[in-house]
Amino acid sequence: MSFTELMQTMESFITQENWILQVFIIVFLSAFVNWIQKRVISKLIDRLKRSWTYWDHALFIAIQKPLTFLIWIIGLTFAAEILKKQSGAAIFGAIEPIREVGVIVIIIWFLVRFISNAESILIEKKKLRGEEFDQTTADAIAKLLRVSVTITGALVILQTLGYSISGVLAFGGIGGIAVGFAARDLLANFFGGFMIYMDRPFDVGDWIRSPDREIEGSVEKIGWRLTTIRTFDKRPLYIPNAIFNTIAVENPARMTNRRIKETIGIRYDDVSKMRNIISDVKTMLKEHDDIDAKQTLIVNFNEFAPSSLDFFIYTFTKTTNWIEFHEVKQDVLLKIIGIVEAHGAECAFPTSTIHIPQEIQVSK
Repeated sequence: MSFTELMQTMESFITQENWILQVFIIVFLSAFVNWIQKRVISKLIDRLKRSWTYWDHALFIAIQKPLTFLIWIIGLTFAAEILKKQSGAAIFGAIEPIREVGVIVIIIWFLVRFISNAESILIEKKKLRGEEFDQTTADAIAKLLRVSVTITGALVILQTLGYSISGVLAFGGIGGIAVGFAARDLLANFFGGFMIYMDRPFDVGDWIRSPDREIEGSVEKIGWRLTTIRTFDKRPLYIPNAIFNTIAVENPARMTNRRIKETIGIRYDDVSKMRNIISDVKTMLKEHDDIDAKQTLIVNFNEFAPSSLDFFIYTFTKTTNWIEFHEVKQDVLLKIIGIVEAHGAECAFPTSTIHIPQEIQVSK
């Protein structure tokens, strides 16, 4: 074989195999670009973790995975177009819709991730700074934004695929009636959750209870269908949101003070000391550092009980913390006992006294 014939054979082979080379180059470039973006974004995220800004950190964390899929979708669809020109197969006619829908889905995915990351980072950094932050409002806004992005993205996808959005919306209006009847409980829970976000009877982290139902614990999560409450024995309690439209909810977490209401009894023999005891107890409560003297404060002789003379105290602590409240209450009660004993009196306990007339003599 001559040199000319050899060159013609090699040129023909390269021409026939050119599409393979192009596909290889596109796949290689896609992998290389993806490797570069992963390294760059990882370094940016590590640096942004040390900053106090919210949005840039959330942005790069949200874009990391979607960008990988975007690079591969664009690369593989370009490679598929080369294969389409080479083979002419009808299946490759779906390349363009797949690329467009894929890009839209990736954008939706990125926006949803960005909203979720921004919410979690914002809450975390506010807590680290010790700043007051309304977690319930942030959660509600984030959920509404995610739903809005998802619905808008779905409509854009339908429009891209050639469906009429106006027709879809009209069908949705008719179908909504049927769905409404079929999913009444689901809709009731959805609107129940919406009313919780609007009326704000409680927030995440609040201790709540209901006198109508056996519901008591700390609110962990307010979802669109269920509210999660952690009971005091650490069991999770899942309550459909529609329940809160029909029951009374008490929110002790929003109390301004905690109340001390106790009755103390002294012996009938100490009746002459009652006035001074009451006066000293009232003075002690007014001067106590942990008692809120601006609130109602009552110390009065209250009742002739069967075995004691009772007086009661009615006052409020400055703290609302459950543990601190009991420490203050213990201190108050111990000081009251000390006042009673300081006056030479004693706290009463149930006793019975038998009075025997003098004219009755007991024979030995």
